[in-house]
Amino acid sequence: MSRSKHFDAIVIGSGPGGEGAAMGLTKAGLNVAIIEKEASVGGGCTHWGTIPSKALRHAVSRIIEFNSNPLFCKNNTSLHSTFSNILGHAKSVIDKQTRLRQGFYDRNECTLLFGTARFTDANTLEVTKQDGTVDTYSADKFVIATGSRPYRPDDVDFDHSRIYDSDSILSLEHDPRHIIIYGAGVIGCEYASVFRGLGVKTDLINTRDRLLAFLDNEMSDSLSYHFWNSGMMIRNDETYAKIEGTEDGVVVHLNSGKKMRADCILFANGRTGNTDALNLSSVGLTPDSRGQLKVDGNYQTEIDNIYAVGDVIGYPSLASAAYDQGRFVAQAITQGEAEGTLIEDIPTGIYTIPEISSVGKTEQELTEAKVPYEVGRSSFKHLARAQIAGKDVGSLKILFHRETKEILGIHCFGERAAEIIHIGQAIMEQKGEANTIEYFVNTTFNYPTMAEAYRVAALNGLNRLF
Repeated sequence: MSRSKHFDAIVIGSGPGGEGAAMGLTKAGLNVAIIEKEASVGGGCTHWGTIPSKALRHAVSRIIEFNSNPLFCKNNTSLHSTFSNILGHAKSVIDKQTRLRQGFYDRNECTLLFGTARFTDANTLEVTKQDGTVDTYSADKFVIATGSRPYRPDDVDFDHSRIYDSDSILSLEHDPRHIIIYGAGVIGCEYASVFRGLGVKTDLINTRDRLLAFLDNEMSDSLSYHFWNSGMMIRNDETYAKIEGTEDGVVVHLNSGKKMRADCILFANGRTGNTDALNLSSVGLTPDSRGQLKVDGNYQTEIDNIYAVGDVIGYPSLASAAYDQGRFVAQAITQGEAEGTLIEDIPTGIYTIPEISSVGKTEQELTEAKVPYEVGRSSFKHLARAQIAGKDVGSLKILFHRETKEILGIHCFGERAAEIIHIGQAIMEQKGEANTIEYFVNTTFNYPTMAEAYRVAALNGLNRLF
């Protein structure tokens, strides 16, 4: 039986963007509903993206750490595991995150509706539940936070048992000895680290001329070297002509004429906004070819009462940024305009093994802009804390202005890079004289710590000035 109810605001999607919006709106006193098409809250971030991939990476990096530590691997004993085995760790983390996030909605009396949303006009939508019944809801305002999904080209048979995308790979049941990963973006590189760390022969096909070209070249080169050194095969500047599923594997035919065979393939080349099922034509909205919507500074679409946040509006397509966008859109709806904006220098965290993180400008960008910068470096192998932990692969690089000594960019490669970066980011965000490389020389760090890399890098950079 269909029922109808009116809300002040309805949020579609319970990922980070939807959660940020729903919490902001309910705390402002609005009567809010949030619609989730899956059986539990959290969105792609919790169930298929950020959380499971990082949980898998953590398990693999601990196995590698154990096997490389002479204290543990006496008598030639070593730990071994398979992808399907370590999936259990990821699932336990997902369950904890889901329970935590469910509690937010319960405590804040935000109505949770499970089903697939579809607009019928600018103030009304239908929600089709799993049993096929349809309920109708109306609202004054809507926030579209439906996220994104892996891009699936029509000429690739994703129904084949050996052809996966970054969502379906989490259902991998057989244990491949050899995997091809097509697409060497962030997701492709992270999964390449996981499979290679488990001892799976890994071939990484990169459609561009270098890995993660948006990174500082030195960081990109470091990752390429460590992948190569681990036994991974990287093929740059290659695209597929045909991906052929066989009875027990896959054959990739490349446009260059090469052929590659493996037990399975992970296709990780791009993502698409989840807007196709929303019937947006009924409200006068047209997504672009990647399923994304245009918004203004208040996250408002061309339709006054419909807003959008997160992956469906494109850059930066990060969970952390989506949550902030959700908070800002709640301000826009309740106060007339968003008080907050995303910071200019959003940090990048890439959870490869070893991980990479950066904030601010790269050397290439500063050179092109003719900014007179200098470089300060610290190698992890010289830090006592890294030596103690046996984590001596990696480095920290600080880029700063030769004259003002203002910090312009920070780039880190190695264990805990995504944590270490925030120390430098905090100083970069200060204004005026507070943002100089001299801060790291004049402050006192705990010893031994990885944070000490900042002091070492700052001294190294200042010693280059003349």
